[in-house]
Amino acid sequence: MSQSIAANPDRLLPADPGTRSIARDLLQRVQDLPIISPHGHVDAAVIENNTSFPDPAALLVSPDHYVTRLIHASGVPLDKLRAGGTSTPESRDIWRTFVAAWPLFEGTASGYWLRTQFDSVFELGADLGEMSADASYDAIAAKLVEPGFRPRQLFKDFNIEVLATTDDPLDNLASHKAIAEDPTFAGRVLPTFRPDQYLNIAHPAWGANVDRLIDAAGDGATGYSAYITALENRRRYFVEHGAVSADHGVATPATLKLERAEAERIFELARAGKATAEDRNTFEAHMMYEMGRMSVEDGLVMTIHPGSFRNHHTPTFEAFGADTGHDIPYAVNYTEAIRPLLQDFGTAKDFHLVLFTLDETVFSRELAPLAGFYPSVYLGAPWWFLDAPDAMLRFRSAVTETTGFSRSSGFIDDTRAFCSIPARHDASRRIEAAFLARLVAEHRVSEDRAHEIIVDIVDSSPRRVFKL
Repeated sequence: MSQSIAANPDRLLPADPGTRSIARDLLQRVQDLPIISPHGHVDAAVIENNTSFPDPAALLVSPDHYVTRLIHASGVPLDKLRAGGTSTPESRDIWRTFVAAWPLFEGTASGYWLRTQFDSVFELGADLGEMSADASYDAIAAKLVEPGFRPRQLFKDFNIEVLATTDDPLDNLASHKAIAEDPTFAGRVLPTFRPDQYLNIAHPAWGANVDRLIDAAGDGATGYSAYITALENRRRYFVEHGAVSADHGVATPATLKLERAEAERIFELARAGKATAEDRNTFEAHMMYEMGRMSVEDGLVMTIHPGSFRNHHTPTFEAFGADTGHDIPYAVNYTEAIRPLLQDFGTAKDFHLVLFTLDETVFSRELAPLAGFYPSVYLGAPWWFLDAPDAMLRFRSAVTETTGFSRSSGFIDDTRAFCSIPARHDASRRIEAAFLARLVAEHRVSEDRAHEIIVDIVDSSPRRVFKL
């Protein structure tokens, strides 16, 4: 049995021996720093209840649309990988399908993270392809039932200091409250306000969501005024329960300040089911402006990640639901779209706006210049399809000449897969070390400054940007 390449200490570091040596020293400087994860999708109840993880397939394959999408692209129906459609496949059968498809993941970010998990978390000791599907399944399943392999112990073993979740505005945040009040748990699990389904009137549940929102937090009022009041009240509730940010997954980064009467008119049309497509776009842009205003007032960091065509394949969405691998990026325009928000709040004291993108072409053309001028704007880490090693290096190369290193958010793992968190952060640290090592080798940054910069990128930036 040969050693997995995931165990190689020089993975992702430069091939040139001299530059690699510099990168090794830089990596060593930050390798043991705690993990700060200010945005992700792990359920807080997993940490609160500290229950065992499910079987290998349910943990590592079925819920991870980065994994299932590529296998599906090779011709495997999704109903062989997850529940839905016409069948509920057995866990071991899902795993066998995954292992058969494992060669497809060579060179992908998902393959890198999975291989790292198999080596460092599950201690398989060899590459997956060298073990039979059943042997690897049994080895991981045995690990999952060990008393020390519970979420709280792994939270500690992974050296996680802060983990932010993503939560519905009407969530009672009971799990977050229980965790915060538990004296035996030292980490921080923070909620994040995610109001997309309450702002986008094109969402099928928008009307019902608004009714529930107004009933729960509208202070007895009605109409648009109650809607705005309820959003403000729920944001305040999140702040009181430890939230530091509000996250927005929108079609475009458009923002627009409407007159109050016009906003009320569109709101009432939408509640009556009479809003046009133009009304829907206008209202969402206005509500993004309103979210910025509220962030200035309540201090929540505003994060925006636009540019995804959600649920691109309707039959798959109808059979399996959202987040099943067919959210496809498209081009976005930030410069014009975000201007109304920045005109009023771009220089507002303590307003933090983190901008993400799935469109690499805006890195140097739009995002870096925006972050290079506006005190409020920070560059979000590469997102979704851009979080592969080469894409992360392209991001650093594209933005650093304009913004330096101080205007970035730090790494964002955006994961639903708890066990992948250390692998993802380790990859980011290695990429930062590799990029900085090249600047040192080219005599563009001194080695002493590079050591200071990498600590700032990994640790100080996320604390500063997300007000931790």
